[in-house]
Amino acid sequence: KSHQPQCNSPSRQPPSRGPSRAMAPHRTLVLLAAALASCPAMARVATRVSVNPIRRVVTMLQEMQKKIIGEGETEAKLFDEYMCYCKTGGSTLQASIDEATTKIPQLESSIEGFGAENVQLVQDIDQAKKDRAESEATMAEATGIREKEAAAYAKEEASQKTDIAAMTKAVAALEKGMAGAFLQTPEAAVLSRVASSDDWEQSDRQAIASFLSAGQGDADSYAPSSGEILGIVKQMKDTMSKDLGEDIAAEEAAIKENEGLIAAKTKEVKALSQSIETKTTRLGETGTGLVEMKEDLDDTKKALEEDTKFLKDLDNNCATKQGEWDARSKTRAEELVALADTIKILNDDDALDLFKKALPSPSLLQLKVTSKEVMRSARQALARGKKHDARLNLIAMAMHGKKVNFDKIVGMIDEMVVLLKKEQGDDDSKKAYCQKELDAADDQKKALERTKSQLLTTIADGKEAVATLIEEIEALTAGIQALDKQVAEGTELRKEENTEYKKLMASNSAAKELLSIAKNRMNKFYNPKLYKAAPKQELSAEDRIAVNNGGTPPPTEAPGGIAGTGVAIPAAASFLQVSLHSSSAKAAPPPPPETFGAYTNKGEESNGVIGMIDLLVKDLDKEMTESETEEKNAQEDYEKFMADAAEKRSLDAKSLENKESAKAAAEQSVLTAEQEDKATLKELMANAEYIGGLHAECDWLISNFEVRKQARSDEIDSLGRAKAVLSGADYSLVQTSSHSRLLRRGRA
Repeated sequence: KSHQPQCNSPSRQPPSRGPSRAMAPHRTLVLLAAALASCPAMARVATRVSVNPIRRVVTMLQEMQKKIIGEGETEAKLFDEYMCYCKTGGSTLQASIDEATTKIPQLESSIEGFGAENVQLVQDIDQAKKDRAESEATMAEATGIREKEAAAYAKEEASQKTDIAAMTKAVAALEKGMAGAFLQTPEAAVLSRVASSDDWEQSDRQAIASFLSAGQGDADSYAPSSGEILGIVKQMKDTMSKDLGEDIAAEEAAIKENEGLIAAKTKEVKALSQSIETKTTRLGETGTGLVEMKEDLDDTKKALEEDTKFLKDLDNNCATKQGEWDARSKTRAEELVALADTIKILNDDDALDLFKKALPSPSLLQLKVTSKEVMRSARQALARGKKHDARLNLIAMAMHGKKVNFDKIVGMIDEMVVLLKKEQGDDDSKKAYCQKELDAADDQKKALERTKSQLLTTIADGKEAVATLIEEIEALTAGIQALDKQVAEGTELRKEENTEYKKLMASNSAAKELLSIAKNRMNKFYNPKLYKAAPKQELSAEDRIAVNNGGTPPPTEAPGGIAGTGVAIPAAASFLQVSLHSSSAKAAPPPPPETFGAYTNKGEESNGVIGMIDLLVKDLDKEMTESETEEKNAQEDYEKFMADAAEKRSLDAKSLENKESAKAAAEQSVLTAEQEDKATLKELMANAEYIGGLHAECDWLISNFEVRKQARSDEIDSLGRAKAVLSGADYSLVQTSSHSRLLRRGRA
């Protein structure tokens, strides 16, 4: 019957294969031949036996049957285990292959998707950077255009205000009937320039031109047209004021539009920066994932290739093993059939009766060999091995003794077999230990090498980060120092500008007061109605009491200042005045003047002088107003500059602190990595030393393992043969025709 393997306990490791020896077709003949070969001189001492010799032959054949059946059961168990491995191991490998086959397309698809996403992210980031640069360039361009427009507007506004101020003065002069005095002022030239523009009607330009040209003659010649001129000038002034208002409105609208554009572009730049940062982070994540998936794909492909090859080899090996088992089973069955047939022939009742009739006396002699012959045969059995242990020589020496104890030698053989098996077991354990430790040490070496490589990368990155941080810290420190210098210079400049402003305001105020006094003095003579008397001296309470009682008021103190007017002399003006006095004191006395003629009142000329004084006062007021505005704007700019500088310094200081902390952390990280690198190097050296020790301990054993194993197997076989000779010395049978003939001759 064909044997069907039963898988009870699956195992991934195939059972060890026994020695592949071809089974002899007829073991009976082999054993008989071995018995004959081991005892060539067994017919020296004969002993009668009461038992039929055929029974003993049958018993030996039956023992052979049992032994063959037992070996078959043992081999069947080993074969079952091997075939179970073929089934379970094959299914496990097939499952792994199926999983890898499914996983590879998924990984390839994921890698393709991540690669496409990476490309898209790079394109999006580049586009976002371009858009951000364009937005920043647009803001810079808009800011530049706005600054140019603002400068042009400021210039145009100043010009228009100057023209309107001149028109205002012209209107005031014409309304007061002081047209002649007005024509002698700079505002008349401004009016001439304004009237020459093509923006006005031709008739108005001609009228203004006639008015201005008439001023070169007698003042009374253009008096009748002053009303018309006044109307034209007022209309021009109103038109210019309206144009100025429209320009102001247009400027404000342009400012608002520019602010809106800047705000929109700033928001756009911020959104693009956030998008760039987010996509850059995502790009790093997808790049890392892509590398990991590629490594996973490569590992999966390699595993698939190895599993496929192993499964193919497994199928071939299992098929080969099945064929060997079938042949072995067939041979064993044939042997059992041969034994059964032989037993049937010899054990038949008719055959037994025949042997009794044909052999009235024992034809088969059981010859008991001498101890020397048994020992010689046993020594020959021991000597069949190619290599021998020195301990086998000890057993052989024991067989040479004169007083030989078979039981003691058999015991020595048994002990030697047990010892050899124990040594082989020790070698098996030592080999497994060596392979396990070498694999573990090699894995540890690879892990340490990877760790060291990672640490070297960390150290290099850390040093690069520290160098970058040092450069950034130096740049921030230099920037803070430069900012502090700019703040100091700006503060000093602001102080100088403020000092100049105060000097200018003091000088202009003194000049205005002095011009007002001079005008009042001229009005006292030429226009008494416009004269303003000086305020009376306010008497104190004591002085009022004294005057009421008939006393005299206290004397009025002479006013100080410039020409006794009480106007204080500014420092710069005082210096100038001293210089002028000094110069006049050193100059030669002028020649005597001519004598005057009849006195005439210069009322008409006084009007021009007073008008000029008024114009000077207005110029001073204008200059003071502009100075106040400039001072206010300069102070606001300075305060804004200081606030911006303080904010920038605070941010730079905070950034400097953060970078100092980051630098310290990076340096600590580098130091830690270097320490870990040294520790890893020590572990690598210890690992190399340990591997070297393992090789020194295990290489010889591993390289000679099979040789030693075969040698022990041969020794055990030799010991088994020797033991068989010693154990079978009392019942070994030899039947030859020559022995039978000798015995018959002896009886005859």
